[in-house]
Amino acid sequence: METKLFMGCDVAQDSFSFCLRSSKEIVLEGMVDNNTKAIQSWLSSLKRTHKLDLSAMIFCLEHTGVYGMILMRTLHLRSMIVCVEGAANIKLSLGLQRGKNDRVDAQRIAEYAMRYTDRLKQWTPKREALVKLQLLVGMRCRLIKARNVLTSHTEEAGKFLGKQEYMILKKGTQESLRAIQAEIGKADERIEDLIKSDENLKRLSTLVTSVDNIGMVTCASILVRTNEFLDIKEAKKFACTAGLAPFEHTSGKSVRGKTRVSHRAHKDLKTLLHMCAIGAISRKGELQDFYHRKVGQGKNKMVVLNAIRNKLVHRIFAVVRDGVMYQKNYQYNLVMS
Repeated sequence: METKLFMGCDVAQDSFSFCLRSSKEIVLEGMVDNNTKAIQSWLSSLKRTHKLDLSAMIFCLEHTGVYGMILMRTLHLRSMIVCVEGAANIKLSLGLQRGKNDRVDAQRIAEYAMRYTDRLKQWTPKREALVKLQLLVGMRCRLIKARNVLTSHTEEAGKFLGKQEYMILKKGTQESLRAIQAEIGKADERIEDLIKSDENLKRLSTLVTSVDNIGMVTCASILVRTNEFLDIKEAKKFACTAGLAPFEHTSGKSVRGKTRVSHRAHKDLKTLLHMCAIGAISRKGELQDFYHRKVGQGKNKMVVLNAIRNKLVHRIFAVVRDGVMYQKNYQYNLVMS
């Protein structure tokens, strides 16, 4: 991307701070209300009052979920260059930092965009069907967390309370748990119906779920995270995103840390894949045989489970790449010349 001006925007719920800078200095700073009317007025002011060429400017934002959607969509509709970066990428790329506020954060985002222009990727909105799927997957995840909080608290308290006190607590949460479980079931149905109603989602889900032990909910989460396999096309990159890829931790002769997976990962996705791996080793088949063989050789059980998770991921990406259903006993057809 060739540009001379970089606009950093630190978006919050009600407003966002912006910082416009060139390669040498800060040109303009301020704050704008986070609504469509205020954003359009701000863009008009940049163009008319400050005589800026918006088409030659990079707008860079931190990924803040729904807070940045109004700004991102407004800029995209005007055919402007929008880049959305993870907060950790920006924070870790700029070295040692002290202090934090909205104005300073906007400055840092603008500086990040200026320094790493060659790494930035232009943001484009996801398809409407995928946006709906993302909302359903997120809603289901929150419902499960709410169910787990109620369940675990009741079980833990039961170890220390008397029988009568425990029954009061248990009866007080039963109705809520039943309602949450019913909503989870409805969310599963809506996810499945949405996938079946969209041609591309249906095609991809048919391929993904052809892999043994991969269900519709896990498939939906993978489709959302990979943007229908457009943003992430390699199994290794996805394994890194999901926290499945092991990384070495050594340095010279003094540091000899264990090879571990990173905690910088999407834990909800990792949990789903872990449950798929648990299902794989509970059924007769090659993955169960692989698990028992490796554990019998002295391998750590969690290391073997992580290997199985990686096997499942590589199979998913292989069937999507080739556009063919998963085959357990696949045989290569050699072309004889």
